[in-house]
Amino acid sequence: MSDLAGLRSSWILLVLATFGAGIDHALADDGDATLPKRPAIQANRWAEDWSVLADPRLRTEPFDELKYIPLWATDPKSYISLGATLRERFESNNAAGFGTGNTPSDSYFLQRLQVHADIHFNENWRAFVQLEDDRAFHKFNVTSVDQDRLDLRLAFVEYVNTFSGGTLKARAGRQDFAFDLQRFVSSRDGPNVRQSFDALWADWETGPWRFIGFVSRPVQYFDGQPFDDTSNDSFRFSTLRVERKVLGDKELSGYYSLYERSNAKYLDALGAEHRHVFDLRFAGNAQHLDWDLEAMGQVGQVGAKDIQAWAVGARTGYTFVSIPWQPRVGLQVDAASGDHHPGDGTLGTFNPLFPNGYYFTLAGYTGYVNLVHLKPSITVSPANGLKVMGAIGLQWRETTADAIYVQPNVPIAGTAGNGSNWTGAYGQLRVDYAFNDHLTGAIEAVHFDVGDTIIRAGGHTSNYLGVQLQYGW
Repeated sequence: MSDLAGLRSSWILLVLATFGAGIDHALADDGDATLPKRPAIQANRWAEDWSVLADPRLRTEPFDELKYIPLWATDPKSYISLGATLRERFESNNAAGFGTGNTPSDSYFLQRLQVHADIHFNENWRAFVQLEDDRAFHKFNVTSVDQDRLDLRLAFVEYVNTFSGGTLKARAGRQDFAFDLQRFVSSRDGPNVRQSFDALWADWETGPWRFIGFVSRPVQYFDGQPFDDTSNDSFRFSTLRVERKVLGDKELSGYYSLYERSNAKYLDALGAEHRHVFDLRFAGNAQHLDWDLEAMGQVGQVGAKDIQAWAVGARTGYTFVSIPWQPRVGLQVDAASGDHHPGDGTLGTFNPLFPNGYYFTLAGYTGYVNLVHLKPSITVSPANGLKVMGAIGLQWRETTADAIYVQPNVPIAGTAGNGSNWTGAYGQLRVDYAFNDHLTGAIEAVHFDVGDTIIRAGGHTSNYLGVQLQYGW
């Protein structure tokens, strides 16, 4: 009963805060149109800049005195900003992992509560701290990505300075990374527990160029007691990345990463993993056509095995801006290598690194490993703030010698070396709606019709439904 009471209290607070924010925001819209805009609430709250509230005319919403607390009266860039994010999600999944492993049908609630303090000592130095409490109510199988009660999510010190024609940014401490569409490096916003890294980060920006480097240890999550998460001493992830604007505002980027684990385990390899990662991406839009193209190669060793793996991903679309609802017709194509010849001394299984859990769907039925994936879609906007997307996904294995994988890279037992390339087909319907600047909602439904290979492995057709509300202050 206490769990249900906690859920009810969270929903009541969310609704009351939403109505209050909506009223005050409407009043603010009647003000001076020349005023600078308030920052938008972002998924990564540390990226927001609330210094504009130094102007008292912009303090138009409840508790704005806590969004901008001056430190030194003579320096408007010195302040403390407090904030919070509450996400409530109901999920129903009749076949996690396609029903293999005797997983039962399950319906449950996931709750994520974050509170943070952004402390700006001056225009150069700041500290950011975020606590997170993640809970899974009535879930049959609670994993490390479902629940982590009261722990430190982020805590870093940052230095920013502009000189010699460029801007230097440096951070030290617990932080998160998210590259591009987050195919392979993400902050893992789909599951309940997000991914953090204990890291040193440096960033130099000059003109159209940006250079990034970091060394990190991914955070290891525990739910035994509060504040028990630690750096993973057996896991390191380091990166050098270059970005440049080309052909106007098009994005061209590439990076090298070293991915190291002391106890890696694959179907055909076991031991210390040293994986060298090379990535190239080109993205942009022109004349209502948008695209995001990415390719990754991986070499190295796992134990005594050599690594030779690859992946490609493409999202393209065209938006008909002159048609009602401005439909966007999209096509997504993805492929990732599997291990073609187990026992030959070479591991071909692609490692998706730190993938975005909702890059395919929220259902988590598809892992970016040993995969060929084709997904046409259409997205419409029937009203302001409302988007509706429908898609059909077709999925094959890149090789039948390797397994079928589910998120993030979990092989389905009994599929490696058996069956055909065909994995299955799914339909996806997603609705996103922004009620106001603070509250968003989403509904997603997925029906996955599995192929004979999964059926022979003990799986079956799978259905997922997710309903979410998220409030940010």
